[in-house]
Amino acid sequence: AMLDPDSGLSLTIARIVQRLQGSSLHSQLERQARVSLHKPEIKLESLKEDIKDFLKTSGWEKKLQNAVYSELNVFPSPCHPAAPPEHMKEPLAYMRKAQGSWEKRILKSLNSMCTELSIPLAQKRPASEQKELLNKWNEMGTDEPDLSLFRPVYAPKDFLEVLMNLRNPNYENGEQPSFRNHLGLIQVPLKVKDIPELKEDFSELGLNTGQLGIDDSAQVPPEFFENEHVRVGQKVLAEQDSAAAQQYVRQGCPTALRADLWALILNISNQPEDILYYEQLKSNVIQYDLLVDSLIYKDVKLTASNDDYYFVFEDYLYQVLLCFSRDTSVLDHFTYSSATPPKSYIRGKLGIEEYAVFYPPNGKINYNSFILSVAPLCFLYHEPSKLYQIFREMYVRFFFRLHSISSHPSGIVSLCLLFETLLQTHLPQLFYHLREIGAQPLRISFKWMVRAFSGYLATDQLLLLWDRILGYNSLEILAVLAAAVFAFRAVNLMEVTSLAAAE
Repeated sequence: AMLDPDSGLSLTIARIVQRLQGSSLHSQLERQARVSLHKPEIKLESLKEDIKDFLKTSGWEKKLQNAVYSELNVFPSPCHPAAPPEHMKEPLAYMRKAQGSWEKRILKSLNSMCTELSIPLAQKRPASEQKELLNKWNEMGTDEPDLSLFRPVYAPKDFLEVLMNLRNPNYENGEQPSFRNHLGLIQVPLKVKDIPELKEDFSELGLNTGQLGIDDSAQVPPEFFENEHVRVGQKVLAEQDSAAAQQYVRQGCPTALRADLWALILNISNQPEDILYYEQLKSNVIQYDLLVDSLIYKDVKLTASNDDYYFVFEDYLYQVLLCFSRDTSVLDHFTYSSATPPKSYIRGKLGIEEYAVFYPPNGKINYNSFILSVAPLCFLYHEPSKLYQIFREMYVRFFFRLHSISSHPSGIVSLCLLFETLLQTHLPQLFYHLREIGAQPLRISFKWMVRAFSGYLATDQLLLLWDRILGYNSLEILAVLAAAVFAFRAVNLMEVTSLAAAE
């Protein structure tokens, strides 16, 4: 049953108040209010109103609005009070079950590597090693540990196989004609948008709206669009309003303003306490050696060191990912993710709950090329703690959805289905042709989408794409772009006769 709007709203308000009460913003606001009591313009008889006015004029009200807006963007609206808590994670039972068994498989792979290599999941580093790591924190890329025995826990194609085998048990016997004619690899009936709905949702991407990355090209005199767009962007930044920034970046960000606009949308201000938190994560990396560290090392070596764009950021990538693996605040997003953080038991205490710990501490075991979701951000942020916070926020808002099985419209299952549906509906001949020659389009586009196109587009283009992810607070644009690439190459693709040639 749907909530009546009023009780739904009051639930949302209660949740946001509860979340903000524990935040540093709350204590800063209290402090500011106390400081304002000494100001001559604050009168006792109109105390409440005067303090409100003071918070408005001094910019604190804007900060509060941005914090509320950020909560609304990240957390789903509350379920019906009678709904069980797991519904907030994922309403469909068969999706929860599939995600659970996928997690078991990953953990099994990690544990068997542990046993094979006889390396513990975590151990304290000896003092000499701690010192050495601290000294070369900014040049970890020079290290050449032997990683030949470590293997990625899983690759995108393993994940695609799992998604292809998903079935809704209620559909198995009944013939659902409308869905049976879906000839793609994804066989679950989820509601995805059609072109008219996409047009409405992404209206700012219409042909009559200026787009950065297109309309500032040589054919158009730049003063027509670009200069005006930059001017508006500077105004949006001066206003410090997250919602306005989010609306603005739908047409793309000017390069010089992107770092600040993204930080505003994600509500990241890099306060002293945030820098301190990052330093704590760093000291945890220095003190403890986790098995997942070696997987991170191997990923960076295999992915970034061979990439023309990203190899220069090798050290940043180690820092961000090693800190990320220790960050327990990431566990928060499991309240609205279909995934559950993996648990491990202290040696000799297997199965005894009070000896269970989340492993890794952030609850996320990386797959290979995970670093591609960090690398593009290195072009924008050069201060490690800020780079770190931006990445973490991008992860808990967007990227986690690409690695977990769920029915969410931005989840990877919906994106695959949206991609296949768009292609099958609008380019049926191409779709049939590729299917006949054993080159199912999703086999080609899956890795683009699961990596949000990182590693497949030049960085300036990738950042323009990510502008839109932030602007629309959705990953659906990835499926639309993947389908568009096929449409763009349709004539050539009709000639190919094998998967390799299509690739």
